[in-house]
Amino acid sequence: MTSLDRRSVLRVAASAVATGALGSGCAPAGTDSPAVRTPGAPRSGRPSAPDSARPGGVPSAPAHAARPPTRVPGMPVQIEHGPRDGHAVALTFHGRGDPRTATALLDEAERAGARVTVLAIGDWLDEQPAMARRILDGGHELGNHTMHHRNICALPADAAYAEISRCAERLRTLTGTIGSWFRPSQAQRATDLVTRLARKAGYPHVLSYDVDSLDASDPGAPAVRRTVLDRVRPGSIVSLHLGHAGTVAALPPILDGLHRRGLRAVTTTELVT
Repeated sequence: MTSLDRRSVLRVAASAVATGALGSGCAPAGTDSPAVRTPGAPRSGRPSAPDSARPGGVPSAPAHAARPPTRVPGMPVQIEHGPRDGHAVALTFHGRGDPRTATALLDEAERAGARVTVLAIGDWLDEQPAMARRILDGGHELGNHTMHHRNICALPADAAYAEISRCAERLRTLTGTIGSWFRPSQAQRATDLVTRLARKAGYPHVLSYDVDSLDASDPGAPAVRRTVLDRVRPGSIVSLHLGHAGTVAALPPILDGLHRRGLRAVTTTELVT
């Protein structure tokens, strides 16, 4: 990446901060490559769909379809990391924030040949429906991070299920499937109840992580880079956020550091299958 590219990305992120446009991803909780192809699918792994849209910006037919929920025989219901004997890691992003910042981050990942997993919040998809198409068109993976990003593990069963199922329906409307993964909001691990509700909604696994970048507290790009590179190992699943300028600035050195260690950033499905 050239210094001009890097300055351009930083200017986009800084502009979003200056205008107050960035929304936070996850509130900090205390514990808080190419896409995989399906046989017979086109090279992108996702069928095309019409571009027409209903009033309000929601497509009248699915956009490029996301992968359906990933099922990995032999893996636990709650997945914290992938195989430790490989050469890949998964960078996973909690999906909320200004679309300019999110797009800058996706552009940066694509320039480096990286693919990421975005766990989108349903009300963000309502506000920014075009981001679902942008994520998938970049070869990335899309999943469910609840409808309103409430503390799902503290909710009663009916409210928790509504958080999961309503976001799943948003994803289905926009992409044709409920997405590849479910991750609980404001928690690193799901309770047994939330795990059962996620399976009821159609997700065989709950996606956790073993590396928390701590970027949601906005410690600055150097701190985010150090935290990730100090803790990452082969097979790691890293938790990051789209809506933070420091994360955009930290991504290029994180990807450089992974490359120097012989590690690739791939989608979570590619990591575990």
